[in-house]
Amino acid sequence: MSEGTSVNQELSTIFNELWSLDVNRMTPVIDYTISIQVRNLFYQGIHTVQDQASQPLFSNVNESKLRNITTFSSFMTLLDNYERSTGVTEQVTTEELTEMDLFLDAVLETKVMKVCVTTSSVDCGMSLWPQRSPRRGSLLDSSGFEHVFVGETKSGTEIIGFHNWVQFYLQEKNQHLDYKGYKAREHDLPDQDDHVLNLQFSWHGVVKPVGSAFIGTSPEFEMAVFLMNTERSTTVVVNIDQCQMELVVIRHGRSLGTAYPKLLSSNSRHVRQHAH
Repeated sequence: MSEGTSVNQELSTIFNELWSLDVNRMTPVIDYTISIQVRNLFYQGIHTVQDQASQPLFSNVNESKLRNITTFSSFMTLLDNYERSTGVTEQVTTEELTEMDLFLDAVLETKVMKVCVTTSSVDCGMSLWPQRSPRRGSLLDSSGFEHVFVGETKSGTEIIGFHNWVQFYLQEKNQHLDYKGYKAREHDLPDQDDHVLNLQFSWHGVVKPVGSAFIGTSPEFEMAVFLMNTERSTTVVVNIDQCQMELVVIRHGRSLGTAYPKLLSSNSRHVRQHAH
């Protein structure tokens, strides 16, 4: 953590409450296994990277469990409703509107999102999709939801967004995505039970030199964390479980522009460093 940057204890307390309520979170090694492999320091442009990871990031995911949890299954249904390239207008069907409503209904029923709604002034559904649909706020083209959870390519040369582990897993399984290795400081290396990773990957041949994502967390947890801050643009340091991270949230009016976690320290190393 850089000098002069302090932990936001108020948000840390709220986020740890959400963490404890996240009963749909997947358990490392039991529900999924990641292979973090080698730290990747190399990047010299869009098409010049060294692949330090010969194996996929996800070596195993209990997909049947994912599909039996309503928020995960309805989230996965949404992922194929978006065009990869920015500026391409999606053709939205009545079925897709129904799928969005089913996802929001499922998310809003969780304890995690109920705490988000009661604690925050944000309408957690409408701030993701602020344009009106027949039933609820829905922004179905270049939305904050698409940017953060699905990912987009810009001019065919840049990946923007793409901060969700389920999308990462599915794209990797379908051989659209190639994990290149993790990004970390030498004295603070991650392991397979970390719930936040900084990483490098390519998607449809385009490189994301430094990406980041929660790992194993439920869609409702990520939505709640990203939507708790109502200010236009914030970068806040928080402690969640054993991780210290920087949460970056940028808003455009009431809607979400981008949001992602950046891992600063894992395995409670920040606690031990503070104690010294």
